[in-house]
Amino acid sequence: MAGDSKRTLIPGAGPLSRIPAPAVFLLVLVLFGLGVWLQGAVGALLLGLLALGVAALLAVTWPLLTPSARVLRVLVLAVLVLITVSVL
Repeated sequence: MAGDSKRTLIPGAGPLSRIPAPAVFLLVLVLFGLGVWLQGAVGALLLGLLALGVAALLAVTWPLLTPSARVLRVLVLAVLVLITVSVL
């Protein structure tokens, strides 16, 4: 498919490549866990920060994603926002 704007994301090609994947996973896990456990304004703030990060990554990678990948990632973001609102 010549001229296709979709490219494969190559590991190690982006600005976040120097951050180890396990560290990112643990950070997301801790933010989500604390947000759900603490609840209230503090929990919503932590989950909101996580949602902003997910939204930023989605916005940056949007042109490279297939339509099905876009739908799945928007769905994940929507669920995270719903959880954020529910902990208030």
